[in-house]
Amino acid sequence: MNIHKNDNVMVIAGNARGKTGKVLKIFRDEKRVIVEGVNIIKRHTRASQKNPQAGIIQKEAAISACNVMVICPKCNKPARVGYKNVLDSTSGKKHTMRVCRNCKEMF
Repeated sequence: MNIHKNDNVMVIAGNARGKTGKVLKIFRDEKRVIVEGVNIIKRHTRASQKNPQAGIIQKEAAISACNVMVICPKCNKPARVGYKNVLDSTSGKKHTMRVCRNCKEMF
């Protein structure tokens, strides 16, 4: 998956199409992500020691990772992500960096 935690993403399909937000959590096994402020559901909760106030709580639900695109930090547009191997000058090790397919910016 080319989506990481704290990435800014845009929803490209579904009921929340066009909304943007930050990735809060990733479920790699199910290929789903939780995006801040997107796909809000209402959950009825019972009072407990952890949650003393019972009632209806609104929270974000997971959406499929194929329905979001990473927003490039340079061009501020949703972009497909490529990969590039970069040699670190100090340690001499290779690192894989993500690259925006539109503007070729590494992030």
